[in-house]
Amino acid sequence: MAGPLHGVRVIEIASIGPGPLAAMLLADMGAEVIRIERPGAGVGGMVPPQRDISRRGRRSIALDIKQDAAHEVLLRLIDGADVLVEGFRPGVMERLGLGPDTCLARNARLVYGRMTGWGQQGPLAAAAGHDINYIALAGALGMIGTPEAPVTPLNLVGDYGGGTMLLAFGIACALFEARASGKGQVVDAAMVDGVSLLMTLFHSTQAAGRTKPRGTGVLDGGSHFYGSYRCADGGWISLGSIEPQFYALLLEKLGIEDAAAWPQHDASRWPALKTELARRFALKTRDEWCALLEGTDVCFAPVLALDEVPAHPHQMARGAFYTQDGLTQPTPAPRFSRSTPERPRAPVAAGADTEAILRELGYGDMQIAALRSTGVA
Repeated sequence: MAGPLHGVRVIEIASIGPGPLAAMLLADMGAEVIRIERPGAGVGGMVPPQRDISRRGRRSIALDIKQDAAHEVLLRLIDGADVLVEGFRPGVMERLGLGPDTCLARNARLVYGRMTGWGQQGPLAAAAGHDINYIALAGALGMIGTPEAPVTPLNLVGDYGGGTMLLAFGIACALFEARASGKGQVVDAAMVDGVSLLMTLFHSTQAAGRTKPRGTGVLDGGSHFYGSYRCADGGWISLGSIEPQFYALLLEKLGIEDAAAWPQHDASRWPALKTELARRFALKTRDEWCALLEGTDVCFAPVLALDEVPAHPHQMARGAFYTQDGLTQPTPAPRFSRSTPERPRAPVAAGADTEAILRELGYGDMQIAALRSTGVA
């Protein structure tokens, strides 16, 4: 099978962070994605294009969309597209003459996906920003860390949780609607909006008067039964024994018979109980704790280094990773019972498919030569 998005064509204007990952997810699900990149893009970057997993699954055309002559090429691509994805600041595509009005006039069914940090409107819309700023404004950063200071959770919450997933979901919704209405529309996916949605539970606890100061609650490192502990060999393990039956099993597995001395929800005792758990977990290696606790209802997992993840028995049993051209990467997900997507195409260098795509659009040898001579392609 070719995947649930087989037959969908996506034009991706190359960007960084959440946009490329959203395009990868669409390609993973069987969409045909053509990535528009600047000529010479990827040279000298942190990751060579052919090693950048987030580029997998699509073809690449090198096109300088700042030049007017490139616009006709892009508009020809849009003629046959279902989706366009762009990640510039608000107004940039309009200044280039490629904004939603222009593109939807060319293709009324086009879903025009826009990925920004602050959104298309608002007093911060034109300002620069990064993940840490978006999660700060959405209230997430202020709830992650120790009582002394917030801790930055990589760039997973804003860029990818609040950005990529919101954009991909918005595009899927707009595609579904377009098939009924015959009309496209703009999808304004803002990371700050996505993170606010991720914070729904905590807005609920806030309304119920149950929000605690950072680093003192159940889920943020305050409790002794939900957190990470260092082992004798320097490795780490994680616990999530929230439910009372799981907590009781944890005490049983640790040989703690006096459960009354380990009150689960007496927050005044958490620091002392956390210290005692730390002492106990430091007596055995990570592998020894895995042998005792992994696979039980304690809610336990070893804290794995990134290079350990693909070889874990659970990951291997699910085929969660594969290796292509020496590059180990996550298998497309979610999984489908019927429309299983094919393995994605390996990432390619910027512009690897320029000539082939131009020929598909009807350009001949002389026209291609002209585009190249002027730096358009």
